[in-house]
Amino acid sequence: MSRQPGRPTAEEIERLLVGSPARFTKEQVTAKAGVSQELAERIWRALGFAQRADGAVAFTDADVAALRRVRRMLDGGTLDEQTVIRMARALGQTTARLAQWQAEIMIGAMLPAEPSQDDLAKVLGAAQELMPDFAQVLVHVWRAQLAAAGTRLLAIADGNDELVPTRVTMAVGFADLVSFTRRSRELDEKELAELVEGFEARASDVVASHGARLVKTLGDEVLFTAPSPAQAAGIALDLVESGVELRVGLAYGPVLPTMGDVFGTTVNLAARLTAIARPGTILVDSALAEGLEGFDLHKIRRRPARGLGVVQPYLLRRSSS
Repeated sequence: MSRQPGRPTAEEIERLLVGSPARFTKEQVTAKAGVSQELAERIWRALGFAQRADGAVAFTDADVAALRRVRRMLDGGTLDEQTVIRMARALGQTTARLAQWQAEIMIGAMLPAEPSQDDLAKVLGAAQELMPDFAQVLVHVWRAQLAAAGTRLLAIADGNDELVPTRVTMAVGFADLVSFTRRSRELDEKELAELVEGFEARASDVVASHGARLVKTLGDEVLFTAPSPAQAAGIALDLVESGVELRVGLAYGPVLPTMGDVFGTTVNLAARLTAIARPGTILVDSALAEGLEGFDLHKIRRRPARGLGVVQPYLLRRSSS
């Protein structure tokens, strides 16, 4: 397929946003940085970058500087290669989603339904203009989030015998959009995107306002964690009262945190409770119910939960007092 006249090429977009032209081959960039080609390729794969041919001139001065920083970290002995690769994978997966999301926001906000070549050029120009400020904001937000993560880990460690526990006790919650499959058939693409984005935005705001953490979003479902049963209950009640028909499941118990996600029986139980909850209701497990005061809890009949046997759910409502 031929490129339309005036449409920017991939090389032009990369040069505009990366900020420096490609000057080096794979062999040259690793030699200048003082790292092995094998290690560099492992890092690039972990970051999610496409494989480059051996003789392709595809690397910049910024690539050299980044690899030199990796070499200094390894030479200092603070990090080993396995840890560097894990860090690279975390960075790559997170920033790939961030970049895709931001690109979609910019394009959706600035491009008309039938964009011209001039419209495309305006988007690229705006992106280039915003890059310096956004880079500063990105680093600031990352530092603040890192501080918040450290504070959460310290609080968890204070409540456990282990300094860095492999399993931690916390509340886990799932919130699920009711009848999402039916709605997705009835809405056009734009309306469906607005529904999902609006749901995720409301969930994010509610979770943050209670000092908890939004672990991930799954389109029609969000997963969050909270240090205490009361915080999780407050989040769930605010979510079901937000104007969108939801069902929520909460559980409290040991959780394995890894790769930014959470795993374990407690997570599975919260998911099962969500699946059996009626629209507009919140079901919690016995452990979370025992940790609540000042909420209305109603024991309902025991239910089978796939893979977990029979569980005792409680219906959670806001206290009338």
